[in-house]
Amino acid sequence: MRILGITIPDNKRLEIALTELYGVGRSRSLHILNTAKVSPASKAKDLSVEQENEIRKIVESFRIEGDLKREVASNIKRLKDIKSYRGSRHVKRLPVRGQRTKTNSRTLRGNVRKTMGSGRKKEEKK
Repeated sequence: MRILGITIPDNKRLEIALTELYGVGRSRSLHILNTAKVSPASKAKDLSVEQENEIRKIVESFRIEGDLKREVASNIKRLKDIKSYRGSRHVKRLPVRGQRTKTNSRTLRGNVRKTMGSGRKKEEKK
């Protein structure tokens, strides 16, 4: 089953499989399945064509995948353009939401480890 160019895994429960789509989490996938009157425990390979089309129609009514990614990118660009504090943090590739940076910002900074070691250089063999 494919929705918006994304392949939904056949062997996972639909409740989990729909979260492959960017912008669909567990609660939204349950909402989609309840609206389509499909059991969350069923698998994608067991669906009928009518059920697939119903799920596809409901999913396409939400803003997900490319549209959502574009919206998020434009929001970040707007923050950078107005030179807000959050925008400047995005520009510098630092944590945006108030986290400390002396330690624990490795993910955003790129896993940089700058440690001194013992401070002594190894002697050269003569």
